[in-house]
Amino acid sequence: MLSLDRQRMREEIQGAADKLGRCRSSLLPILKLLQKRFGYLSEEAIQEVSEVLGVRQSEIYSVATFYHFLSDEPRGKFAIHLCKSLSCDLAEGERVARQLENELGVEFGETTEDGLFTLDYTACMGMCDQGPAMLVNDRIYINLTPSKVSLIIADLKRGVFPEQGPDVVPRNLVKSGPLLDGCNDKHEGLKKALGMKPEEVIELITDSQLRGRGGAGFPTGRKWSFARQADGDEKYVVCNADEGEPGTFKDRLLLADYLDHVLDGMTIAAHAIDAKRGFLYLRAEYEYLRGHIEKTLAARREAGLLGKDALGSGRDYDIVISEGAGAYVCGEESALIESLEGGRGEPRNRPPFPVVNGVWNKPTTVNNVETFLAAARIVEEGAEWFTKLGAECTKGTKVFSVSGDCDVPGIYELEWGISVAELLELVGGEDAEAVLVGGASGTLVPREDFGKRTICCSDTPSGGAVIIVGPERDLLEVAINVMEFFVEESCGQCVPCRYGCSRLLEGLEMLQDGECSARHLTRLVNLGETMYDSCKCGLGQSAPNVFRAVVENYRDDLLGRVDY
Repeated sequence: MLSLDRQRMREEIQGAADKLGRCRSSLLPILKLLQKRFGYLSEEAIQEVSEVLGVRQSEIYSVATFYHFLSDEPRGKFAIHLCKSLSCDLAEGERVARQLENELGVEFGETTEDGLFTLDYTACMGMCDQGPAMLVNDRIYINLTPSKVSLIIADLKRGVFPEQGPDVVPRNLVKSGPLLDGCNDKHEGLKKALGMKPEEVIELITDSQLRGRGGAGFPTGRKWSFARQADGDEKYVVCNADEGEPGTFKDRLLLADYLDHVLDGMTIAAHAIDAKRGFLYLRAEYEYLRGHIEKTLAARREAGLLGKDALGSGRDYDIVISEGAGAYVCGEESALIESLEGGRGEPRNRPPFPVVNGVWNKPTTVNNVETFLAAARIVEEGAEWFTKLGAECTKGTKVFSVSGDCDVPGIYELEWGISVAELLELVGGEDAEAVLVGGASGTLVPREDFGKRTICCSDTPSGGAVIIVGPERDLLEVAINVMEFFVEESCGQCVPCRYGCSRLLEGLEMLQDGECSARHLTRLVNLGETMYDSCKCGLGQSAPNVFRAVVENYRDDLLGRVDY
């Protein structure tokens, strides 16, 4: 006879499976549900899920141990995750970390003896301009100080859960432009697109020269064209709302205040490639936005914008939410698809590409949140409106997330082609020592190059992150923070990334201790070049970027360090 806890667990799993479907793609949401209900994924829980979904226990265990916000070991009633991103570190995150340890009497990675608290680090949670930030279970706390932390912990010990949620997370839009200013709730682009032939929509997006806004910059029209031409009785549209790049937080604004235009863009893409279903893959750290997204989707179905015969077009199309569980690598489109299907978020071998073999091996287009918004606006205003903006190589505007050592951090819509120097003047960071354009995987621009470098696909491409490093900062510590991030976030599939990230971090720590020879440093630079050429996905290929830039531009500051 089953214990009451086991019976309750089985009922939870069966109820979720009945709602979501008894299939592999239901695995991750069911594991997240169990994590929330019972605090961890026990051996019994894995056995029950295996029986209900028909998935082998070994596969479930491999998924349960892959994601940051799942655990196969008991955690405290309050699971605290402090952001360890560079932006939060620059905002005195280390002081907050020390005070958390002081208040709880444990170190990071440990649980208090009373089982009340578990203390852990996590990667960027999209609050880079509001740091330091932390999650307590699924609640976000921002602009932390040691004093604030002590008050929060005191409240939690008394059984009071301090309120903090979407209403207290500032949008922080400092400057908008043509893309965002023209957004309204009239769905003009969607109505116009559904009156056009799919080929005409793709031609319009192609003529606009819209490139993907996630960082890779692949032409959107070409991607949609490939997906439309691919053979398949089913096709899918996926919105990548898993912006996990340290320093990027624009999606929290776009999903909160411009969601209808994002969903319009997804529906336009579905019309263009002949898809009947879309997925919005939401990062776990933005779970607080889920209720808003579900409410908006329900309103669109009620208004006839989704569902059967959308807007009288004769087309059936719907969008559902798929939520991550904490893994930076899921920002890579094939890893995202693996996660959406209920697996570990590990990148696939390519080719074939998702436009041919994507979700459940069907043709799929995966685009960034901002890309879908831009597509909807382009259909509204026309290709010429868009091509008049931006640089020759990269048309339009870009929504940037600016954080770090500047007077006015926040979200800025600017035209592509702006120089680093112009951006710094705009945000009050003219005295910076360096600027990280594109986040941890981006380009480190030193002070002497601010006037020479422009932000566009042909010079310093960016998914939106701009982290400003002030003159008093140690660039070696910056490089260590970035490399620690990649060591933690590497999925470990390929040897160049798994081995290379650890060796580069080890080399930086040797430099910090004053124990690295110039010859060994050169070997590490060569290792970084090998990683760029041989790693399986963009994570591993871009992981050495900051290391190589710091060595190239600050070599004399790195060698021969003495600890006074």
